[in-house]
Amino acid sequence: MKTISRHFYGDSEKTAFSISIVENMKEDYGLFVWPCSIVLAEYVWQHKLRFSGNNVVELGAGTCLPGLVAAKVGSNVTLTDDANRLEVLENMRGVCELNNLKCEVLGLTWGVWDASIFSLHPKIILGADVLYDARGLKLLYDILVPLIYAETKR
Repeated sequence: MKTISRHFYGDSEKTAFSISIVENMKEDYGLFVWPCSIVLAEYVWQHKLRFSGNNVVELGAGTCLPGLVAAKVGSNVTLTDDANRLEVLENMRGVCELNNLKCEVLGLTWGVWDASIFSLHPKIILGADVLYDARGLKLLYDILVPLIYAETKR
């Protein structure tokens, strides 16, 4: 079952913008806005000056709410999720289009070498609810190291 959720950002007197997210309750994990994603997106909004103009990568983006908020406040955003989850990647592209945002969407499978990560040069790396199994910690570490290394060698 597909639904669209709307998330509003601004202050108590005026909404600055909203983000629409297509969710699919049938899909395993990746197409549902988890609570931590909402909290991280609010953090991005509250710290928008820190994000504006910077390269941002969202790992395990799923519905990509934090990354979309980062794009809305002026970040250059690359949204990533498992390269084998084509439905999730396609949904990410569709949600960017739905919200009139230009973000790069990249299939990135943790634990599988992909030289494209060296071209990303993120100043900020986002990830919300990306670990639901402790076995993923090493894979997360293995993807973070080259992302951080690529930026520090610039």
